[in-house]
Amino acid sequence: MSSKAPIILAVDTSDLELAKLWISHTSEYVSVFKLGLEFFLNFGADGVRAITDNSDAKIFLDLKLHDIPNTVKHAAESVSSLNPMFLTVHASGGEAMIRSAVAAIPQTHITAVTILTSLSDADVASIGFAQKAMQSATALAKLATSAGARAIVCSPLETASIRSAIGKDALIITPGVRPLSMVGSDDQSRTMTPSDAITAGANFVVIGRPITSAWEPTGVEISKRARAMASEILNS
Repeated sequence: MSSKAPIILAVDTSDLELAKLWISHTSEYVSVFKLGLEFFLNFGADGVRAITDNSDAKIFLDLKLHDIPNTVKHAAESVSSLNPMFLTVHASGGEAMIRSAVAAIPQTHITAVTILTSLSDADVASIGFAQKAMQSATALAKLATSAGARAIVCSPLETASIRSAIGKDALIITPGVRPLSMVGSDDQSRTMTPSDAITAGANFVVIGRPITSAWEPTGVEISKRARAMASEILNS
């Protein structure tokens, strides 16, 4: 049995060499690597290629595109050559915007972000959503998949509701997962343990600091941390 777990490691660093080291020392246990806005603004497409040209890493390109359909279309086309496994857009950009991204980069799973996991119900209301996070995220997921999105990002607390609403075909990816020792200790408001998120219907969980905070120059500790989390998920 493969030792890789359905973990997407958040490579949140502005140090390209450190990013390579994190990936090198966790790739035995991690399925996909998330390169986000901080990474992309620092290193651009060349930075992504520096990762993929020297490894078989699958990439979650987390740019959260959100603009008029034509702009999102051209933005998606501009990263098509990087061949990311996932590319994120905001579901709240609407059906036409999502369809434009899907058409622009058909080989990639266009991944619609519903409600950010840093937002509480009070935050969601203050932004102007008529319903709470659960109902709003579920509605956005239904809209996004009907527009062709092949994956959804949501809080693990919304996973079961969204899975019921969209069926089995689309992938569900959940950030905001934390081991019990870390729940409530950082900037995530709607959290769950990785194993519970998978049980609730997620296909992948996004994990960052609970793994990367173990980094030290030998790479031994980050590898141990990744292995432990992979084992927890695979054996649950």
